[in-house]
Amino acid sequence: MKRALIVILGAVTLDAVGIGLIFPILPALLRELTDAGDVSLFYGAMLALYSLMQFVFAPVLGALSDRFGRRPVLLVSLAGAAVDYVVMALAPNLLILFIGRAVAGLTSANIAVATAYVADISDETARARRFGYIHAVFGIGFIIGPLLGGVLGEWWVRAPFVAAAVLNGLNFALALFMLPESRKGQASGWDIATLNPLRPLKWALGFTVLLPMLAIYFAINLVSQLYGTVWVLFTEVRFEWTASMVGMSLATYGLFSAGAQAFLVGPVTKWLGERRTIIAGLIAEAIALVALSFATKGWMIFALLPIFAISGIVVPALQSLVSNQIDADHQGRLQGVLGSLASLSAVFGPLVFSSIYFASASGWDGTVWLAGTAIYLIAIPVLVYAWRRPAA
Repeated sequence: MKRALIVILGAVTLDAVGIGLIFPILPALLRELTDAGDVSLFYGAMLALYSLMQFVFAPVLGALSDRFGRRPVLLVSLAGAAVDYVVMALAPNLLILFIGRAVAGLTSANIAVATAYVADISDETARARRFGYIHAVFGIGFIIGPLLGGVLGEWWVRAPFVAAAVLNGLNFALALFMLPESRKGQASGWDIATLNPLRPLKWALGFTVLLPMLAIYFAINLVSQLYGTVWVLFTEVRFEWTASMVGMSLATYGLFSAGAQAFLVGPVTKWLGERRTIIAGLIAEAIALVALSFATKGWMIFALLPIFAISGIVVPALQSLVSNQIDADHQGRLQGVLGSLASLSAVFGPLVFSSIYFASASGWDGTVWLAGTAIYLIAIPVLVYAWRRPAA
């Protein structure tokens, strides 16, 4: 099983690299395919489309993996992604590029299947640590991807799509030759209606014990959109940072976060337990957000990055806690629901936080970070109260 875990982690890493490869060159490619001088609308629509497809298909792929096994669903999605990136590399017009990006969002929803695979091969005591590994390697891949994509894009604007296709082909080969099936038997009570993307969500919401955890999972992912949405704008205005300084801060954050998820999740959850780990991480991030809103010097941001990174232990601990509430036959469906909630936050988060930032920036640009804090100040007591109540 250790080999299977290594293969899954390698696949997730390559998947993240492939996703991140194309971000640096998307605006240039959009300008190549359209006469519009400002492509920001197309760029935003493409990002939203990708997240929307993940929202729709994460629970579908998860449910299919419960029925047919993790391995075949992973293989089909990886092969489909490899072909799709080739199509995008050769896209002659904007329509084909948008269709290709939609398919890429569909195939990337296989992260729910990979997570379910790890849940299959891990006992309850190991899940938090191994979920931390998944988030850590995904973060590392997402650091490498844009850096490599920027270099390749300087040579040829479509080269990152070719590289993404090669990486997905490598992923496919790894899974084909080295990944055994983790599911024993087929899910009970499965029917075709399960493929309705809203049905798994309704199923999950039917568990009273899961409701507060699903709500906090959505809240955490919603707040996580805050950084990608306004970090560049905020640091450029308040600290007059250049693009290289912004990139350095994001890369440093990524490294700290990956380290925390890889090395702290297991020991901290063993020490505090999953519930206390979640509360401690949320409090740490809330404090860091308040400090960020009042920061007056650029070095203060770098001093806060380790605190922000420590909060990265929350999601693996929460994911483990949620997974332990559900039987093995429905892990794919559950991980699909979690992936769907994360994608939904990626659709609404940028809209919410960009609106708050632009509405308040002329007065005080720190308001947007306090908005993230407010979400946690509401969520933490609700979560504690829900956990103290007896299950219905």
